This record gives sequence, structure tokens and C-alpha cells, in this order.
Amino acid sequence: MEHDVVDTLISPEGHLEVLSKAEVNKLLDTSQGGLYNIFRNCALAVLNCGSTIDDGKELLERYKSFEISIVQRERGIKLDIKGAPAIAFVDGKMIKGIHEHLFAVLRDIVFVSNEVSDNPKFDMGSTEGITDSVFHILRNAGVLKPMLNPNLVVCWGGHSINRAEYNYSKEVGYQMGLRDLDICTGCGPGAMKGPMKGATIGHAKQRLHKGRYLGITEPGIIAAESPNPIVNELVIMPDIEKRLEAFVRTGHGIVVFPGGAGTAEEILYILGILLHPDNADIPFPLVFTGPETSREYFVQINQFIHDTLGPEAQQRYKIIIDDPELVAREMQAGIKQVREFRKSRSDAYYYNWGLKIDQEFQHPFAPTHENMRNLSLHKNQEVHLLAANLRRAFSGVVAGNVKDEGIRAIEKFGHFEIHGDKGIMGPMDALLASFVSQHRMKLAGKQYTPCYRVIQ
Repeated sequence: MEHDVVDTLISPEGHLEVLSKAEVNKLLDTSQGGLYNIFRNCALAVLNCGSTIDDGKELLERYKSFEISIVQRERGIKLDIKGAPAIAFVDGKMIKGIHEHLFAVLRDIVFVSNEVSDNPKFDMGSTEGITDSVFHILRNAGVLKPMLNPNLVVCWGGHSINRAEYNYSKEVGYQMGLRDLDICTGCGPGAMKGPMKGATIGHAKQRLHKGRYLGITEPGIIAAESPNPIVNELVIMPDIEKRLEAFVRTGHGIVVFPGGAGTAEEILYILGILLHPDNADIPFPLVFTGPETSREYFVQINQFIHDTLGPEAQQRYKIIIDDPELVAREMQAGIKQVREFRKSRSDAYYYNWGLKIDQEFQHPFAPTHENMRNLSLHKNQEVHLLAANLRRAFSGVVAGNVKDEGIRAIEKFGHFEIHGDKGIMGPMDALLASFVSQHRMKLAGKQYTPCYRVIQ
């Protein structure tokens, strides 16, 4: 089936006007070592903004003829784009936000490849080296603002949520915007878009012209969660683990809306970090919230956390149902505590260096069938390490649901098999089954076929 496409030639505006010949060659190199495929796939996802695809494989197959190349001129570079989704254009002209996002993709992919991946300065075997690399990617993208008081709220939640949940996330964003809080999300649709939309209205009413709508993504997930054009600062981290670390190091508090396996992964990530003994005294406001119709969702999440990580983990968050104003006030009060804590220790406001993040949360997890089968899902380990392994299990389910390579691996080898203690597998199976029955695994109207089997 043919889809509406547009060809265009665009120039950068105000950033990334100069690339070296070597950088351009690397970007146009289609071999395994080159960057072309990753650049092309991320660029296509950005241009596909507003579409209802949440399947990386489907997107790549729908726009097979899409091509993007860099034209080097004496005065800088241009992007030559062929077969771009027409949804990115208005009257033949590319939407400005999408234009910006394309060059953000280019900036981050070039920087990570040249300055981070092959750079001996970053010891990717050490916790400090990985944290340092995350810092440098964010600093290069211009998102670390040293002169601002803490006010950045990270909002997590599903891309496949119903209209009531979406409207609620927008109302929470609006209440936070009225209180001069900025928003950071995974930048896709659903609970990633709603809070930003709401905050733009809150900021406009308060005449706040420098509202920040920070979107943090990674190449494997960007096709399923195309950045929405409200995002005015977009960063592409190299992998899911660095994306998650970027959220918790730059954000000053987290609000979690309803979601599916990806949201469960994020919850387990932050709880695993907060449960590390070294982080016991660090203030970090964490609120789970949704409309009255989502109450049961949070009952299930709360029960799952109790059954797997125990009551101590439940002390690290608050659940607020159907009260957007209370969520915003809770975040405002929590961030005030964060400011006082950092100030008393002369810590940076813009990057949370003090948070101890264990290597188990940092090293990229490849969700292969073997790795998923061998996950350590038993209670005979420290609770923050169990959280790390549970996060990996949910990360694998996300990959099998929406990532191009994950979908292809499931097609080839069948279901991922997840093994572990009965006391963990039972609650996990129940939670995943509830996500399926509530249509939280795929966008509405799509039939969901599980990519996993929980073995008790």
C-alpha cells in the first residue's frame, strides 16, 4: 500500500551547521560499522510524528523507499530527504518542531559515535564512566542548565492509554505548568504527550515563555514512540539503560501515569535505585497517579511491588488517584526538599551526581531468548538487584512488542521464556495478563499476541 510521501531539502537553523568530511562519510556508510541505518531509522521515526504506528518493523516496511542523505556545501550541510511521511509537512513545508528534531537526531548520533562510543576517556566498564558519558551526551545537547532552580518533573506512562487517562495526564501537566514546573518525558504519544500539552497551557497562562519540554529517547524505541512536536529539547541516548539514567539524573521528581510493560520497567528501575542502601537518605519525590477509572491498575502495580520487592519499596512512592492539583502540589513540595538537600551539600541542581546507580542498572541488556531464559528472578538476593533483574524481564517484553529487532527475534524463535521463583512468577504473570486484558501492550484497535511465556 502506498502512503503519502514528500521529497525535500532542508538546512539546519542555528545548530549543527558544520560536519567534517569523516563524519559525513560515517553517516552515509551503509555497512555494519557505519551510522546510516541508525540515522535513517531515527529520522524516519521523527518524521512519522502523530501517526498511530507503534511497531518499529511495520514503520520501516511501510516507508521502504525513504532515504536521507547529507549534502556537504561550502557553507555547511543540508539534508536531502526522499519519501518522507507527508504527516510531517504543512502545505509542503516541514513543521518547525520536526525540522529541529531531525537535526537533534543528527547531533546525538554523530556525538555519541565520535566522542563517546570509541573514546577511551569513558570507561564503559565502570559506574563512573557510564554516568560521565550520560552527562556529556546531555551537556552536548544543551539540556543541562546550570542557573535554574530545580523544577523538572519526569512523567512516565504508556503510549497506549485510553482517552480518560490521556486527558487526566494533560490536566496534571496543566496543574504543574501553572506552578512553573517543566516537563520531561519519553517524548512519544499517550502519557508522554499529555503532560506536555497540559503544561504548555499552564505556562501560557502564567506568561512563562521559557517552558521546557524535554524528550529523552533511544534508537530502539523511537519508532514506536515518535517524538511529539511539543518537545523543544530532544535527546537520543545510545540505549535504554542510558535513557533511564538520563531521566533520573536530570529530573527532580517523577510522576508515573498508567502504562504497560515499559512503564513497569521504569517503575522497577527507579525503585531499584532508591532501594540501594547508599540512596536511603536522598529525597526523590515519586508519585503514581491516574483517574478514578485507573484505580485498579495502581492496585495491581502496588500489589506486584509488595509481592516481589516488599513493603520497604512501597514506602518510596505515593499513589494519588483522581486529584491533579494534589499531584502538582506534592511534586512542588518534593522538589523544594530536593533543592534544600542539594544546596546543603553544594550539589549541582541540573545533574544528580549523588544518586548511586548500581552497574546492574547500567549495562545494556540484550533481550535475546537465552538472556531472557537465564534471568535471576528469585528472592535469594539483595532487593535492589532483584529489581534490576525484573526490570530486564519487562525490558525484554517491550522489545518483543515494539522494537524492530525484538519483533523479528520472536518471529524467528518463538516466545521469550521467563523462569523464576513461583512467588515472583505468579505476580508477574498476573500483572502482564492484566496489561493484555486492559489493552496496554499495543495501541487501540491492534490485536496483541504475547511475545513471552511465564513459566512457573
